[in-house]
Amino acid sequence: MTTTVARPATTRLGYVDNLRVLLTVLVLAHHSALTYGALPLWYWTEPSTSPSGVALMLLVVVNQFYFMGFFFLLSGLFVPGSVDRKGPGAFARDRLLRLGLPMVAFWLVARPVLHLPEWPARSAEGESLVHFWFTVGDAGPMWFLEVLLVMSLAYAAFRALRTRLAARSGAVRVGQPVAADAQPRPVRFRAIVGLVALLTAATFLWRFLVPAGTYWQFVGLPSPAYLPQYVILFVVGLLAARRGWLAALTVRQGWVALVVALVGLVLALGTSALVAAPGAGALAQLVASLAENVFAVSIILALLVLFRERFSGQPPWARMAARNAFAVYVIHPLVLVGVAMLLAPLAAPAGVKFLILLALSVPLCWGFAHLLRRVPGVARVL
Repeated sequence: MTTTVARPATTRLGYVDNLRVLLTVLVLAHHSALTYGALPLWYWTEPSTSPSGVALMLLVVVNQFYFMGFFFLLSGLFVPGSVDRKGPGAFARDRLLRLGLPMVAFWLVARPVLHLPEWPARSAEGESLVHFWFTVGDAGPMWFLEVLLVMSLAYAAFRALRTRLAARSGAVRVGQPVAADAQPRPVRFRAIVGLVALLTAATFLWRFLVPAGTYWQFVGLPSPAYLPQYVILFVVGLLAARRGWLAALTVRQGWVALVVALVGLVLALGTSALVAAPGAGALAQLVASLAENVFAVSIILALLVLFRERFSGQPPWARMAARNAFAVYVIHPLVLVGVAMLLAPLAAPAGVKFLILLALSVPLCWGFAHLLRRVPGVARVL
């Protein structure tokens, strides 16, 4: 016996692509802030503890609360339809190509180039250039591709297993896409609260093992303390694609989420400082996890509704920006570091140099990405 199933729509959502562009710009802003702020964790840094340097550090902290989790949610939106069209095996091969090749290229070319300022000192210690080239540094921002690849392959394996089990029971033919809901399911307030509760519990428990600020050197993951958020929001993206949750969000929910996000941001920053204080206990960690995830979920919902209602159109420049956003993510470290090195002689406050770096790097990144994707074969990967 077989059942009739509906193939999900494959039409691109303009506002989702526009959100991806915004988040990519935020990645550039994040790393520009690391260049000049009071938290110098980038390839090229000019750290400052001035008021503007501290403000840049706060920008980094606020971004970290939600923006990479948002990236994983948006990435998850397109995965079920892609598996439906290609099948789990072809999808897995495509992900290995689209995500694996940029990681390898970054590792072999960009990573050692970004660390070249370290070469004279290491050469003086007797290290060979070959050893330096293949061992210096880590995956850098490509950690996102690394984690996304693991999640995507896990979903493909899950779909393949479920299809086999369904085929054996006679419910669905092999290769038949999984049913999608005919109508979007409404997003209830209790479901949003449940998501916050799940994220809070997972974050709270996880950080006993992986405290905030932990770095996993063996995979180059700079924020493993946020892994529960990344995984859960990726799964939310998978489910939202099937159940039409993005279309079902109401404007009223967007306004409420915006207000909650503004309040939650203040609480998240305050409780984060509380947890960092000596002697902070489990209760402080629980409250911080709650405040952080209230802000993260609220700002994501608010942005989803705002862009769906106000920024869904895609003029030619927006389509071009969306097409090149992934390539920008891959090449932006080289551009940011190159421009920052050129700006090094400039004597200016940290905040001013941050704005100059960002204003120059955004168009340069998109311009270089556009030219790179014109090279035969590159657009297939980037």
